[in-house]
Amino acid sequence: MPAPPPARPRNRGVYLLPNLFTTGGLFAGYYAIIAATQGRYEFACIAVFIAALLDGVDGRVARLTNTQSEFGVQYDSLADLISFGLAPSLLMYHWALDSLRLDGVTPGKIGWIAAFLYAACAALRLARFNSQVGQVDKRWFIGLASPAAAGLVASFVWTCVSLGLDGRALRYVALAVTVVAALLMVSRLRYYSFKASGPRNDRLPFLAIIVVLAVLIGIAIYPPGVLLAICAAYALAGPMHSVVRRVRRAPAESAP
Repeated sequence: MPAPPPARPRNRGVYLLPNLFTTGGLFAGYYAIIAATQGRYEFACIAVFIAALLDGVDGRVARLTNTQSEFGVQYDSLADLISFGLAPSLLMYHWALDSLRLDGVTPGKIGWIAAFLYAACAALRLARFNSQVGQVDKRWFIGLASPAAAGLVASFVWTCVSLGLDGRALRYVALAVTVVAALLMVSRLRYYSFKASGPRNDRLPFLAIIVVLAVLIGIAIYPPGVLLAICAAYALAGPMHSVVRRVRRAPAESAP
């Protein structure tokens, strides 16, 4: 009886699909850096959000097509470092933090150090996330995710530019936003990841659909302001959740 023919190896060309989305996000992040250095801040902010959108798509495409790979995970992290680490930090630096040197040598140094702090915290956040994959509850992020932090920075700059506000006048506000976003990324605060698994994961209440539609309409009307409100609310959700947990825990610990 003749032996059965050997199984054909799986076509690895399909692995190109999720990596194309990752490359697109990397391109958007790189373009954001170029646009920021040229003073085209609105285009830079839009590019950061395009990178965030593509970053959310590549993982879902990999899961849907069953093309997850260690290469894709590492490539995605390197692309995220450019798009959500370097791009937002340089965007904020060129828009506002560079003008701190107008106040003296020391404030000028603080400006570029704050920009570097953001990039370094983004790298640390990504490294911690990769090292803890499979060890933490997938429903929660530990620390503010780098795309969310980048969205906070980009939406802040975008809103100010759309309102005609000069980065030099808001340089200390920009400094505070940069440092807070950086520290939230490396904090131990928990943020809901919207990745809860289970058979009911795809089911949403009717009210949630209405809220999503309202948000989409708001983004269509005034993208920078609505995105800033969403990103700021999500960034504040971590500290608020921590406070609520401590308040609920206090009576139980004080009970005899």
